[in-house]
Amino acid sequence: MQIETNSLQKETKAHGDYKFPVLVSYESLRKYEAGSFMWHWHPEIELTLITSGKILYKINNEEYKLKEGDAIFCNAGIMHSGSMIEGSNCDYIATTFDPKVIYGFEDSIIYSKFVKPIVQDFYFPSIVFDGSEEWHREVIQIIKELIEINASKSEEKELEIVICLQKFWKVIFAHRKNIPQPALESNIDFERLRSIITYIELNYENKITLDDIASKISLCKEECCRLFKRSMNTSIFDYIIQFRIEKSAKLLKDSEKSITEIAQSVGFNDANHFAKLFKREKGVSPREFRGK
Repeated sequence: MQIETNSLQKETKAHGDYKFPVLVSYESLRKYEAGSFMWHWHPEIELTLITSGKILYKINNEEYKLKEGDAIFCNAGIMHSGSMIEGSNCDYIATTFDPKVIYGFEDSIIYSKFVKPIVQDFYFPSIVFDGSEEWHREVIQIIKELIEINASKSEEKELEIVICLQKFWKVIFAHRKNIPQPALESNIDFERLRSIITYIELNYENKITLDDIASKISLCKEECCRLFKRSMNTSIFDYIIQFRIEKSAKLLKDSEKSITEIAQSVGFNDANHFAKLFKREKGVSPREFRGK
């Protein structure tokens, strides 16, 4: 399986519902193809607690190696991905929530004074809680408390969860000025990277050239390739192949189209070449994958 996203790399999975936009989910990297979840974003904030193993967690251009007991805050609307380290599994609990559960309604004092300065700050994409600061322990304890409350059958569960999230917010707000900010150059590079990924998302069905991509972000072709390789640890064209294969895998399971039709619909002109690349990526042929 893989995270489902739309054409702008936004995750389509619902995180809670309108009545209570909070979701606590128990996750494992082993359930994802190749032991990693792909780049995506969502308007909700995400708190992730590592319960076993290690994970290479990427947020914008930053990489974090998180171990059991660590936690990470990923701000609203920020691109992120995660993968195994040395092929070993990682289990984690992800809590995603709409920040409105903290402030209630737009233009409230809570929103304008305490929430907006963080959720609308592009230079505040993430915080790692690894015990290197004394206050990290307090945050991790709050996250664990939230998870325990969610698993309980308390009649006041939703209220207690909101109180936990507000406690969490109070702590990070108090320490926000002491958290290192990413370099400006890093953020410019990330915006370029996001533009490349979005362009691929919108045009994967058609022929994509390096000239097209480079002109989109106003860089020369060589620097465009270096930026992508440095940030994504893969080449642009390998990423395009992987992306097309992921799209074809969904069509193989969810549609009645022939393999040739599917190959053409995701940007492959040659069905035999498509089958060869599919087997390289998935370990089985398209026909075998469809029959599973």
